[in-house]
Amino acid sequence: MKIISSKSSRCLLPSSVELISPPQHHEVTPYEEPLHNPTSETTATLREFPRKRKYISHDYAIKLIRCEKNPQHALQIFNKVSIQKGFHHNNSTYAIILHKLAQCNKYQSLDAVIHQMTYETCKFHEGIFINLMKHFSKSSMHERVLDMFHSILPIVRSKPSLRAISTCLNILVDANQIDLARAFLLTIRKDFHLEPNTCIFNILVKHHCKKGDLKSAFQVVKEMEKSKMSCPNLITYSTLIDGLCENGRLEDAINLFEEMVSKHQILPDVLTYNVLINGFCRGGKTYRARKIMEFMKKNGCNPNVFNYSALMNGLCRDGRLDEAKEIFEEMKGTGLRPDTVIYTSLINWLCRSGSTDEAIELLKEMKEKECRADEVTFNIILGGLCRENRYSEAFDMLERLPNDGVYLNKASYRIVLNCLCKEGELEKAVELLVLMLHRSFVPHFCTSNELLVRLCKAGNTSDAATLLFGLVGMGFKPEPDTWTVLIDMILRERKLLPAFQLLDKLLMKDIKPTCF
Repeated sequence: MKIISSKSSRCLLPSSVELISPPQHHEVTPYEEPLHNPTSETTATLREFPRKRKYISHDYAIKLIRCEKNPQHALQIFNKVSIQKGFHHNNSTYAIILHKLAQCNKYQSLDAVIHQMTYETCKFHEGIFINLMKHFSKSSMHERVLDMFHSILPIVRSKPSLRAISTCLNILVDANQIDLARAFLLTIRKDFHLEPNTCIFNILVKHHCKKGDLKSAFQVVKEMEKSKMSCPNLITYSTLIDGLCENGRLEDAINLFEEMVSKHQILPDVLTYNVLINGFCRGGKTYRARKIMEFMKKNGCNPNVFNYSALMNGLCRDGRLDEAKEIFEEMKGTGLRPDTVIYTSLINWLCRSGSTDEAIELLKEMKEKECRADEVTFNIILGGLCRENRYSEAFDMLERLPNDGVYLNKASYRIVLNCLCKEGELEKAVELLVLMLHRSFVPHFCTSNELLVRLCKAGNTSDAATLLFGLVGMGFKPEPDTWTVLIDMILRERKLLPAFQLLDKLLMKDIKPTCF
């Protein structure tokens, strides 16, 4: 096995090993092992550059590593470029290889590279480890989050900043790792002699509010007020107001809001107002939510899309659809552009109230305003049409939309098919089922069985047999009652050949009838 190291005790990896720590080897050996199965321009470039003596800069090395999909090849690139005379890896090259290894879940190699960093003389920044903490949080590897935090001091060679501490604590609190969070806070106080700042206190306030423990949340605020390092700010009060609203304590929320403004001279922003608007709308007090919106405008804080959206949804839930439409028009009049979510929300309430035509007009407006409707929007329209027994229009929409560049999901077809079966529109249901099979959408198991049985009982065994052949071909296994009824109907019509063909088809798909 060939090991490469530089005068600075840097180790380069051949493909047969993950990483060898620098103190173990000091002899410089030329790198001769070719890259295995080079499939990209990056690996080809690296294989050629020692022969051509082409110098690879830090920026180009980063580009090669970023473009390489194979993490082992990326690691080979990282090690091979350091053979160059005068080349020393820096913070950026280490950051990109660690990101690549973390992205590919190559944690053994990642740990080896981090170990290698302890022997480097270049200046590292804690941002590398903050990014790794965030990666491990997504993978729910919370012990590793702490490992990355504790790597900052020995490698960066300075105490972690309050930003790093806040990031780590926030990850642990969001993941409900309370024991780890408590131990972490004790550690930073003992080892780093750091007192929590406002940001850290706010994380704790958020945690208690999420748990519904408002008493503990307010206790944290009292500690903030006593601390020389922190004081409650807008985020603190907004979090507390949201917690009060979530617990139905709307009057307490308003009182705290007024205390924040008048006593502490902290001006609210659109997010704080949105907390109150949402809270009163959820509490069924939309008239108060409208007053908050008016107060907001009078005090020089212009509502944003989220404020209008929250108020509109609250009005719709209260059945005050006309007022919601007024708010919608007011929002557009201020120059704000409604997004897909707002349009879809209003379309949903219109369809629920039986105003599907008005919802369709909004859909047309979306297209004119170049606001792209998604599958959810179209599914709501389809459901509205079906509730109004406008099956032909719903079917036409399903048939037309893919030709207009709109790709629906299987739920879109199932909405219409379920309604057709329920209302006994068997001819249209068969037509839609054929369209679904043609577009490789498998109908719902129960709906398919119900449709086949209904067709048989209606005497339409020919369509039932044709559909069953198509469904079985796509992996569908009918209920015993379904194929029993179908075969029975075929035999009654004295059509023995189709019955035998159907039995053969079922047996080929390992569906074994038990009635013969």
